Amino acid sequence: MNREWTRMDANEESWGQWLEGASRRKRWLVGVSGGADSVALLHMLVEAGFSKLVVCHLDHGLRGRASTADAKFTGRLAEELGLEFDTRRVEVKKLAKENGESMETAARRARHGFFGECAEKWRCVRVILAHHADDQAETVLWNLLRGSHGLRGMKPIQRMGGLELHRPLLEWRRRELRERLTIKRLKWRDDTTNLEPVAVRNRLRNEAIPLLDEISGRDVAAGLLRLAGDWKGQTAITDWALEKADVIDPQGRMHLGAMRKLPVALQRAALARFLTGHGVTGVDREVLEHGKHLIEAHVPAVINLPGGRRLRRRAGRIFVEANEEDAG
Repeated sequence: MNREWTRMDANEESWGQWLEGASRRKRWLVGVSGGADSVALLHMLVEAGFSKLVVCHLDHGLRGRASTADAKFTGRLAEELGLEFDTRRVEVKKLAKENGESMETAARRARHGFFGECAEKWRCVRVILAHHADDQAETVLWNLLRGSHGLRGMKPIQRMGGLELHRPLLEWRRRELRERLTIKRLKWRDDTTNLEPVAVRNRLRNEAIPLLDEISGRDVAAGLLRLAGDWKGQTAITDWALEKADVIDPQGRMHLGAMRKLPVALQRAALARFLTGHGVTGVDREVLEHGKHLIEAHVPAVINLPGGRRLRRRAGRIFVEANEEDAG
C-alpha cells in the first residue's frame, strides 16, 4: 500500500511539474484518439484550466465503421467540453502499400503529417500527447532489442520537425488512467486493433511483457522504467564528462586528438551525441562501432551512415557529409 501511494504521489508530482511550465493562456494542440489514455489526458487538461485546446483526431481508416465512430465520439467530446476540433482521414493501409513500409511506420508518419498541418492551420507548434509509463516501458524494451545506444525512452518534451511534443503522462501507468476515468464515470472508445499481433508495439504489449512478467514474477514494465531512470542519471554524468573533454572544434567537427584521449565508453557516447545532433537516425551499437574505428588511423577514412550520409576523417577531424553519389 505504501508503495502504491508513493507511486501516486510521483504521478501527481510529475504532472504538477509539467503544469508549472505550461501556460493555460496559450493555445495547445492535443492528440485524442478516443481511447482511454488520450481521453483521460484531455479531461485532466480541462480540469487543470486549459481552455484554448484544439482536439486533433486522425482517422487511420483501419477499422471501417468503428474508425468513423471514434472520430464522431471524439468530436462530440470536444464539443461537450467547449473545445475546437480538427480531424482528418488517412488510408494508412494504402499508404503503407504505396511506400513499401509497415503499417506502424505509415501510421506514425501520417500522425506527424497531420499534426504538422494542424500546427500550420492553428498557428501552434505545441502538441500534447498521451504517451504513458507503459508506452515508455515498451519503447525502452524495443530500443534494447534492436540495439539502440542506451536504455532510452521517449522524452517528456521533444522537438521534431518543427513541432514541440509534450508528454506529461510518462509517469502514469495505463491502469491508473483507466481507474481515473472509471471513478469519474467518463466514457472512452476501445481500439480492438491494439489487440491484434501485427504491430511490434502490440506484440510487446500483449505478448512479450506479460510473458516476461510471468517468467520473472515481477512487474517488468516497472523495472524497465527504473532502468530508463538510471540511464538518465548516467547520461547526466556523461554529458558533464563530454563538456569537460571539449571534443568539438569551432566549426562543429570532432577533434580527433581530443577523442583519442577519451576512454572507449566516452568515445561511443561522444559519437552518439555528435551523430544525433546532426540529424542521423538509427544510431545503434553497430553504427557506433564503425564510427569509433575512424579514430584509428589504419582503417578507411569514411563510413556510410543511415539515411544516405557518411562520416569522414580528414585533417585530424571527424565530420558528417552528404553521400557524393546522392548529392550528384
